[in-house]
Amino acid sequence: MPKVSWQAAWAAAGAVAAALLAANIAAPPVLAGSTAGTQAVRALTTVSPTPSPSPGADVTPPAAPGDLRACPPPPPPSGSFQGVAGLCWTASSDDTTEYKVFLLRSDGFSEVASTSRTTAVVPGLVHGRTYTFYVVARDAAGNTSRPSELLSTPAVSGANATPTPPTGDTTPPTRPTGIQPNCLPDFKGTSFCWTPSTDDVGVTGYDVYRRTAVGWTRVGTPIGTHFTEGNLVTGQSYVYFMVAKDAAGNLSLPSDLVTATASGGYPTYSPPPATCAVDYDTWTWPGGFAATVKITNLLPVDVEGWELRFAFPEPGQKITSGYSATWSQSGKDVRAVGMPWNRVIKAGASVQIGFNGTHTGVNPDPRSFTLNLRDCVVS
Repeated sequence: MPKVSWQAAWAAAGAVAAALLAANIAAPPVLAGSTAGTQAVRALTTVSPTPSPSPGADVTPPAAPGDLRACPPPPPPSGSFQGVAGLCWTASSDDTTEYKVFLLRSDGFSEVASTSRTTAVVPGLVHGRTYTFYVVARDAAGNTSRPSELLSTPAVSGANATPTPPTGDTTPPTRPTGIQPNCLPDFKGTSFCWTPSTDDVGVTGYDVYRRTAVGWTRVGTPIGTHFTEGNLVTGQSYVYFMVAKDAAGNLSLPSDLVTATASGGYPTYSPPPATCAVDYDTWTWPGGFAATVKITNLLPVDVEGWELRFAFPEPGQKITSGYSATWSQSGKDVRAVGMPWNRVIKAGASVQIGFNGTHTGVNPDPRSFTLNLRDCVVS
């Protein structure tokens, strides 16, 4: 690329900006930002995909433009009160033929300038509002570089007269901060949380952008202070940023970038295989009942020493005597411990125990049983 002096570059950029401003072809976007000083937010992104190359074609993209910064733009034509932003950057490598400048608006990034030089003037902005930009380089083969750093800078104006102040709410929300990636580990995908932004009228929500192979994609518009995204590759990391917005369409400065790793979520619970089975049969009469309990060992090994536990559904159910086990009861809870002669239940074998009891009108069966604190299948 031929060397161009800084003064000549700005003269050319100023001529383009003056023509645009004089024709008034660039209407101010519906976008507001902070009037604070220039703030650079470092990030990488991509732009529109290029067609599949033919064999032997140049497929190496240029290096990303570097050192994106705000530069004083040429003064606008006399009587113009539109804001402008001047941008400068370091030349990319390769046979770069053009640079494209992108601006963050309320509906995402859009291209606002194309130039063969390393300077650009973006007109049609609102004086004093802060806007976010990035630049990419393209070479003769159509390869696109990675984007430059993000740059947030206020629009300035060179007019001598003071323009009429804009009406309505023009104050943007504060920048989202306190970002915590993977704050919802049970979600299958990515998640992150942040500290709420504030606004003089009220924050209405947030726009969340994810970096993809073809650029920054808006992937969510949450109204709360957490975000989740599913249908991602488990274990892969994804890069996001967000902006807060209010009812007037004002956007905050972008948050810091956050890298979140897609989680597989907590595994679906699968209960362990049953190790025992219980058959519970009763004979009931007014005021009393008798019960037999058959315990089957479902394990492939012997159970040496066992304790059966269950709970009566009704407080009026009481054990009065039992056999083939040492029986005890506390409230509704019942325990039966094996005797010395039946304390071993062979693999696949069963033991039968029983008891007599009383009730106060109803005698429902227990709902569940455990053998050595492990759940049994109830027949």
